[in-house]
Amino acid sequence: MIAQIRGRLIEKMPGHVLVDCNGLGYEVDIPYTTFFHLPESGQEVTLHTHFSVREDAQNLYGFAARLDRDLFRLLIKVNGVGPKMALAILSGLDSQQFVRCVDNRDVASLVKIPGVGKKTAERLLIEMGDRLGKLEGMPQIHAGAPTLNTTAQPETHKPEDEAEAALISLGYKPQEAAKAVSRVAEAGMSSREMIRLALKNMIPAG
Repeated sequence: MIAQIRGRLIEKMPGHVLVDCNGLGYEVDIPYTTFFHLPESGQEVTLHTHFSVREDAQNLYGFAARLDRDLFRLLIKVNGVGPKMALAILSGLDSQQFVRCVDNRDVASLVKIPGVGKKTAERLLIEMGDRLGKLEGMPQIHAGAPTLNTTAQPETHKPEDEAEAALISLGYKPQEAAKAVSRVAEAGMSSREMIRLALKNMIPAG
C-alpha cells in the first residue's frame, strides 16, 4: 500500500499531478480541493495517497490532507460509488461541506455533482451518516452557514480558464462550462470561487 508520497511537483492540472520521487514520476489523480492547495511546479509536495489495483488498471489517488484521503476511502465503500465518483464528490464539496450535507440530509447539494443521482445521494446520506463519526479528525459540523477555506491560492493562469477546465474534467461539456463560469465570474474572484458558484447553479451532467 502506498500511503504517502513526497517529491518535486513536475506538472499540475485540474484532476491530476505528476510528482518526481527520486527519479520516478508518479501520476496521481486528485480532487479539486487538493488542486487548490498545491505549491508551484518545481517545489516539493507531499500527498496522502490511496493505491488502487484492479485487473485492468493501477491508479494512485492523492490528497492534500489525510482527512480527505480517509474520507475518500469511506466513500468508495458505499455501494455504487467508485473512485471516479468519490473524486467528483470531493471536488464539488470539501470535508466540512460534505459533513454538513450528511447532517442536514441535503440530497439537493449532492445531486448537483456530476454522476450522483438521487438514489446514490440518498444511499450516501444513510451509509456515511454511520461512518463519519468513526473518522479521526472529521470536523463536527451542524446546520448553519457554510464554512469555506478562503485562503488565497497562487494563480498561474486566468481564473476563468482554470474554472472551465475543472468543470470539463468533472464531466460537463465545454460550452456548458464556459457558460456557467461566465454567469458567476466577477473581477478579483479566484477560480475556486468560480467553480463553487458554477456548480451550485448547474444542472448535473449526464
